[in-house]
Amino acid sequence: MLKKFFMNALSSFVGAWIALVLFGVVVVLVCIGIFAKLGVSSSSTDSISKKSVMTIELNGVIEERESPMDLDYISLLRRDVSRPQTLSSLVTAIDEAKNNKNISMIYLKCGIVSAAPATLNALRDAISDFRKEGKKVVAYADSYTNGSYYVASVADSVFMNPAGALMIQGLGSTSMYFKDLLDKLGVQIQVVKVGTYKSAVEPYILNEMSGPARAQLDTLYGNIWQYIRSEIAIDRKRLTAASIDSLVSNKFLFIAPAEDDVKEGFIDRLVYERDMDGIIAGMVGKDKKKLNFVSPKTLVEQSSWGKDYLSKNQIAVVYAVGEIVDGGGSGTINYEKLVPEIVKVADDDNVKGMVFRVNSPGGAVFGSKQIAEALDYFQSKGKPMAVSMGDYAASGGYWISCHANRIFADPLTITGSIGIFGLIPNVEGLAHKIGVSPQSVSTNPEADFPALYRPMTEKQQAAMQSYVERGYDEFIERVSSGRNMQESKVRTIGEGRVWDAQKALEIGLVDQLGSLKDAIDWVAEEGKLGSGWRVGVYPSVESTMLEMLPELGGMSVADALDKAFAGEYDELTIRFVYNLLRQKPLQARMPLIDVRMDPVGVTF
Repeated sequence: MLKKFFMNALSSFVGAWIALVLFGVVVVLVCIGIFAKLGVSSSSTDSISKKSVMTIELNGVIEERESPMDLDYISLLRRDVSRPQTLSSLVTAIDEAKNNKNISMIYLKCGIVSAAPATLNALRDAISDFRKEGKKVVAYADSYTNGSYYVASVADSVFMNPAGALMIQGLGSTSMYFKDLLDKLGVQIQVVKVGTYKSAVEPYILNEMSGPARAQLDTLYGNIWQYIRSEIAIDRKRLTAASIDSLVSNKFLFIAPAEDDVKEGFIDRLVYERDMDGIIAGMVGKDKKKLNFVSPKTLVEQSSWGKDYLSKNQIAVVYAVGEIVDGGGSGTINYEKLVPEIVKVADDDNVKGMVFRVNSPGGAVFGSKQIAEALDYFQSKGKPMAVSMGDYAASGGYWISCHANRIFADPLTITGSIGIFGLIPNVEGLAHKIGVSPQSVSTNPEADFPALYRPMTEKQQAAMQSYVERGYDEFIERVSSGRNMQESKVRTIGEGRVWDAQKALEIGLVDQLGSLKDAIDWVAEEGKLGSGWRVGVYPSVESTMLEMLPELGGMSVADALDKAFAGEYDELTIRFVYNLLRQKPLQARMPLIDVRMDPVGVTF
């Protein structure tokens, strides 16, 4: 027993020392990170050498804005602590580079990019503004896709690998319809809706796309594609919108020889990636060996995001990104979290106006109503409010947008979809197939409504349809009052139909085609703020210690652990470090003390 006691005591002692060593390593890394951030933040344009080149890796997913880092310890074991690029950071970096006298060029390294058309268009517009300052942009890719080429086409010079492909194929999508499958399974989807074009329910009740659904998609895709090819033609002088459409329709560009892409005017020159440094050096007038490449992150950290960083006057940019849900986590709009943020900025005397940035396809009606009411509360304070639409502001996304003083949308934003629907499954047939016989007891006829194991009665169906129609009428009234539009006109452009922003501008659903920056500038002008204001972003993304670690020469968290422990660490070590890094920088908690009640080691 005494031996066991000493063994437990020794193991506890060793464990405590290992924990202290790990903690020390983490604290040192965090401190280095903090000082590194402070050093970068306080630097001026002189910290970037003259004729520097900002490199943008146009690859992977581009999200609207940063979201909290949500990792598990397995991600650390796999050395995967990367996070997607964001539109907000890229546009901020490009704007900062435009005004930085030491940045001479942007180098676009293009891969396979995943982003909606409006996101790519916003990025392209920012790069175009950079060029208007007389600065150069070059693009290179092994192969180009629709999205990467659309952004790259704004460059002064577009290069591609000699063995590469130009995969421009136009726009399209495929939808799966499940009615026959559901019938075989014995599942019936009961639909209540308002809106001829509210087609989200169709895959569950039809075997093919309806006429109205096909018509609206044909128009939507046609308008977006027309805009894209027209913008490409503006910057690629040897091409026209008509010639682009003809080549895409009649020639398999993605399997054509790369030399044909040069001949047609899509590509300027075929080179290997290793040649790019020499090409860039010649264009900026600098020795190849002395080229200085900087990342967008460096420029973002120098940005104050506003006219006067020290001013008390603030324009709040409040983000609403994702599906509107009752609850939910990262990547969704949780009204229980967003509403208090809106109320907070409404009650803050330093906040002089708001831009509500919406990138949402809609979602829960109840959540949409709560957010809309909070926005009405903000406007009751007499502060100007603009909406800036991202990729989507449709259905519930439009519900929460339509009362703004002014609505801005990217030309490729998808909006509208003024309509409501509900889906109630009936699995009675499936239950019988698998030998399940549901039995219910209730005090009242509707006590268990909706019951998923039997179809709705005619009375229940009528009640649900009435409920949905009442919600649709509320939607119409809100759009009518917010857009100062006759209800009859709203009903004409409603019916669940989606619109591209260019058409939405024509019919009065938006006020102006423009960027988030345009919306911010409008609020500043409307609020008569002059140059004495700064931008505040809400909801804030809470930093954990993990996000405060520096990128020392590209060294990841796992690489840092390898260096500290010479590769001698296991999953338990990672689990400890992971839990430590996820803690907030400020903590109110007791010290790490191993409290034991007896020699056998019961721990509380």
